Amino acid sequence: MNEPAISFKLEPADPIRLQALCGQFDENLRLIERRLKVRVAYRGHAFTLFGEEKNAQAAAEIIRHIYRETEASTSIEPDTVHLFIRESGAEEEDEASSSSDGVVIRTPKLHIRPRGQNQIHYVKSVLQHDINFGVGPAGTGKTYLAVACAAQALADDQVKRILLVRPAVEAGEKLGFLPGDLAQKVDPYLRPLYDALYEMFGFEHVNRLLEKGLIEIAPLAFMRGRTLNNAFIILDESQNTTPEQMKMFLTRIGFGSTAVVTGDPTQVDLPKGVPSGLVQALKVLEDVKGVSVTKFLSKDVVRHPLVQRIVDAYEAFNKNSI
Repeated sequence: MNEPAISFKLEPADPIRLQALCGQFDENLRLIERRLKVRVAYRGHAFTLFGEEKNAQAAAEIIRHIYRETEASTSIEPDTVHLFIRESGAEEEDEASSSSDGVVIRTPKLHIRPRGQNQIHYVKSVLQHDINFGVGPAGTGKTYLAVACAAQALADDQVKRILLVRPAVEAGEKLGFLPGDLAQKVDPYLRPLYDALYEMFGFEHVNRLLEKGLIEIAPLAFMRGRTLNNAFIILDESQNTTPEQMKMFLTRIGFGSTAVVTGDPTQVDLPKGVPSGLVQALKVLEDVKGVSVTKFLSKDVVRHPLVQRIVDAYEAFNKNSI
């Protein structure tokens, strides 16, 4: 990004409109930089953009568009900038031309490289889409990689908080005997997500983030009525949501947020006769633009090799039982 890709000047010169364009502490420009992978420099109303020419041209057009909007409004929020970027289609063009090589998730404690094409596709999809589904057997890394992407987004200040969400459905066990309220009852079931966060942030840092509310544990039942902006939300074990719960969760997503829904459609623990919200959502949202789906297979299992053979054996048994 050493060579300028494009330079231009905004007219007419108006310091109040310029301030509205840039946002508080230049937050609107920083958002454009992150989303379009460019660097924006300006002096007065003269702008210089660094980066790939295609991205710089798209960023310049968005900046001009926002400046035109400031004629009617002296306050431009990041949510508005988000909409301009989405409407421009620039991110989709960048996604189509991106390569699968060199994908690395950088968290404060670890640098994580996805293994295999499905994991690479999954991570790239999470980084490029607002709503993502990762479905497949246990041990394929779908939850761990989602937590890694969330940790990177929080560390890079791309989101303001992380939410870990889980339906309160027992896998043959009963929650009633556990002490505490619903959040505390569900808490032990989120242990794999905690363990991943401890690896990526460190134990003490995670506890501080929990105390400040920057990491929140939210049983799915507590999500109703909320709108979640600037957050990274992970819904784990989503095969145990009902269709109504899944629709409710997906419609909570606000501006600047990323949602990752993980689950294994073959491990549904809902009462007999209750359909899985995950299974239904995969059909309903199949052709919806902006929603990504990554399907993991037994070959993607990164645990003990015997786990892969166990998954294959159960799949074969279930097929023969039908």
